[in-house]
Amino acid sequence: MCGGLGFKIEMPKVNNLRTEDLNQEQLADLIEAINTGHDYQAVNFMRMPLFSGMRRGEFLKLKWEDVDFDRSFIHIRNPKGGKDQTITLNEAAREVLEHHPKSDSFFVFPGRGRNQRTSSPERIKAIRQKAGLPHDFRPLHTLRHTYASMLASSAKVDLYVLQRILTHKSAAMTKWDAHLRDDVLRRASNLAGTIIDRVVNNRG
Repeated sequence: MCGGLGFKIEMPKVNNLRTEDLNQEQLADLIEAINTGHDYQAVNFMRMPLFSGMRRGEFLKLKWEDVDFDRSFIHIRNPKGGKDQTITLNEAAREVLEHHPKSDSFFVFPGRGRNQRTSSPERIKAIRQKAGLPHDFRPLHTLRHTYASMLASSAKVDLYVLQRILTHKSAAMTKWDAHLRDDVLRRASNLAGTIIDRVVNNRG
């Protein structure tokens, strides 16, 4: 009944390549704020994702029965990818959990009524403010990115290993979470100039 449009509709392009990460100064300030905190629930809530790289949903529903201290791994049930996964319980994360106070809840970081937590505790705001981080700082999301970026920028962990650690299905997902930090990119860029100078000098 109606004629078609006489013009082409151009869909808007959204630039969603926003990567949340902490630079070295911010990370140092955060660690200082964590280490000087006295609320074990709050400070360990910040430490664990930074040391383990666990996703928000995986971390909030973590139960004590999923932590295997004997074999040094954490069992992740019903993760984002669908199938259960295991990640290594490294020494830093182990130390946090071994000294973390237990309650009568099944969950490591329980919410109201000893049930599964659905959001970050309000008490971490004091840590964020002490570290001077922005008000929109998302602890679990940002600290996972920081964990991944630290490993990617170390030049000691290849993409495949990092993919396994982060329990990603594809390398593309790992690249999204683990970008190289500016200082690493800067050194790589400077290396190109050094190589060129070496070629020129050897020729001369």
